[in-house]
Amino acid sequence: MKFEDYHIAPEIKRGLDSLGFKRPTDIQFKAIPAILKGEDVLAIAQTGTGKTAAFAIPVIDQLHKKKSSSRSEGIKCLVMVPTRELAIQITEVFNKLSEHTRVKAFALFGGVEQDPQIARVEKGIDILVSTPGRMFDLVSQGHINFNRIEVLILDEADHMLDLGFIKDIQDLIKFLPKNRQTLFFSATINEKIKKLAYSLVRNAIRIQISPKNPVAKNINHSVAFVSMDDKRFFLERVIKENPDSKILVFVRTKVRAERVFNALERMEIKSITIHGDKEQADRLIAMNEFKKGNVKVLIATDVSARGIDIPSVDYVVNYDLPEQPENYVHRVGRTGRGTQKGLAVSFCSPEEKPVLDEIQTYLDKPIDVLTISPTDYSQTLDFTSDTSDDLKALMQEVADFESIKRKKKKK
Repeated sequence: MKFEDYHIAPEIKRGLDSLGFKRPTDIQFKAIPAILKGEDVLAIAQTGTGKTAAFAIPVIDQLHKKKSSSRSEGIKCLVMVPTRELAIQITEVFNKLSEHTRVKAFALFGGVEQDPQIARVEKGIDILVSTPGRMFDLVSQGHINFNRIEVLILDEADHMLDLGFIKDIQDLIKFLPKNRQTLFFSATINEKIKKLAYSLVRNAIRIQISPKNPVAKNINHSVAFVSMDDKRFFLERVIKENPDSKILVFVRTKVRAERVFNALERMEIKSITIHGDKEQADRLIAMNEFKKGNVKVLIATDVSARGIDIPSVDYVVNYDLPEQPENYVHRVGRTGRGTQKGLAVSFCSPEEKPVLDEIQTYLDKPIDVLTISPTDYSQTLDFTSDTSDDLKALMQEVADFESIKRKKKKK
């Protein structure tokens, strides 16, 4: 089936055509008809499957067909997301798809001045895509009213629970009309998420895509056993052997991100970092520079792993293995988006082998091991451009990791 066969507004079909969208993905094929009928939907689908368009297309269609030539007041759809980057990305998708309609979307998040945001909301919008903090600030100040909401969408719901937003979600419901459509999208499902989902939806259509294969088939992912002290040299090798590739590097902490950045700088490799300590403006600059390809290497913490759609990421490097096994799936899912092929490699030190075991248990299958001969290993260290030997800093990194492991065991 093609998008042109759907009973959606021709203005939306023009938007789909201009974006090159011809046929729906599995999640879009299953979700769009149910949403168009006004059904509540609980959808579980792995990252990179086109979830945003799965809810954006039918919601835009519903709102566009109801709108008259004069703009009606009031927000009709609220999309709640866990991160600022995801709010911006989803809003871009909404506005691209609705370019030829009268439907307008706006992203609301903290870390920037609120006055311009208030002015834009008061000017009139149809779809609000927001993180919890700033949204509740403006609700409490009387700048936002949700009494006209027709559709509530929770995207990356599992990550919102991980970040402790469950009370925010429960508080939000008090402001919304009971007679609404609720769409619940998540990459993973567990008992806690099920409980939350079924407390929000009514007779929901449940959709689950590839639950037994969390990593997309077009991603070639592997693991290399590398000493903690030597990871920077192997990262250097990956980057220099793939000079034209866009490479996304994931690290465990904000401090590690800056240390890896400094190591690459010593190697005369241009990179940029993104993490929670960065100002919002700097995070946007980093993301845009990487998206455009002006900087080929982006070093990130897990704040960037969930739901962010960065075009044409060729390589994902797990410089550190993630603390939570499911985050492995979200990290490697930044490559191999849609029909594109992707490569992902994880550096696993001896200290991280228990974490690797947890990830493989979560995936229910082993990750392919990259065999590195002793000669090849030595040559990687010998030909590095980084001549510094900050042993104290390296030892501190190992100590930090051991501390995290001990705290985890106590929990």
